Amino acid sequence: MDLYEHQAREVFKGYGIAVPDAAVADHPKEARRAAELLGGRVVVKAQVKTGGRGKAGGVKLAADPAAAEITARQILGMDIKGHTVRRVMLAQPVDIQDEFYVSYVLDRAAGMFLAIASAEGGMDIEEVAATRPEAVARIPVDPAGGVTEAKAAEIAAAAGLPPETADVLVRLWQVLVGEDALLVEVNPLVRTADGAILALDGKVTVDDNARFRQARWDDASEAHGGDPLEAAAAAKGLTYVKLDGQVGVIGNGAGLVMSTLDVVAGRGARPANFLDIGGGASAQVMADGLDVILSDPDVKAVLVNVFGGITACDAVAEGIVRALDAVHLTQPLVVRLDGNNAARGRAILDARAHPLVEQVTTMDGAAARAAQLATR
Repeated sequence: MDLYEHQAREVFKGYGIAVPDAAVADHPKEARRAAELLGGRVVVKAQVKTGGRGKAGGVKLAADPAAAEITARQILGMDIKGHTVRRVMLAQPVDIQDEFYVSYVLDRAAGMFLAIASAEGGMDIEEVAATRPEAVARIPVDPAGGVTEAKAAEIAAAAGLPPETADVLVRLWQVLVGEDALLVEVNPLVRTADGAILALDGKVTVDDNARFRQARWDDASEAHGGDPLEAAAAAKGLTYVKLDGQVGVIGNGAGLVMSTLDVVAGRGARPANFLDIGGGASAQVMADGLDVILSDPDVKAVLVNVFGGITACDAVAEGIVRALDAVHLTQPLVVRLDGNNAARGRAILDARAHPLVEQVTTMDGAAARAAQLATR
């Protein structure tokens, strides 16, 4: 569960991390009043759970309350990577001297967390990481030991951060532990002209398995602009995450779905979602999954990648056939079946002979075909 920036900001404040004064608004008139309370000149920032807001025009400086109202009217309702802006945050501008990047993220393969930090934060941090990886420090953090003052000093030194950022690194670790987070990120963490260290933007991803301890975020996170496709999928009991690509993906098992996303990306297209149907692939589950995915206007092709185990491939194929009777298929559907009863499952789909459905026997080939159909 991702928090909105204004929510992450409030979390940071609660752990003693300095942030600029700010307020949220969901109407232009409210934005004007907020700007008046904040001193007039403000930065207006779209509140959506995706990156790239600045480059999309979702972050703008307003010179006075009247300009803040106009700017909020321009930003509210914008579509940023499939996310509709329903709230804006207005923050006092800061005289920035230096920008840094800091984050903690769960490294599942290593069984520990990873501190990622750079002395070159800001909107182009992805480019920095891709073109000059030596400018980004990656320091393993043992969860048992955590980030002490000594560990924070080690991280700061490795990334070339000023020593005064070490206190923020300690407090960000406290955020990660206290909020049951899988990711805590500040980009940028800035040093102002007068030497203050402030978190200008933040991202916090709370572990869904800890929602029983972090339930206070459920209503707040979903009441103000949660992705409608994710909400529709949740109502159907589906494990679905909206992404920003063109290939809709359905698979059975989180590991297989994650691998499928990687293979699709490696074939020149971007996945449009993560959808795990788990061990059950009944007609209703397949129909619900296809219905949600086909409701995404960005989807140009759908890939179903199933490895039959406890749920055999013939049962999956029957589910797809019945789903095709319940859902109007508007985009090509590529199906890859392997494992238990795969040959029987393929025969069932061949007998249905839908003009928009085609089968590919390998995962790599199916991903390549779906990518081709989505980008043609």
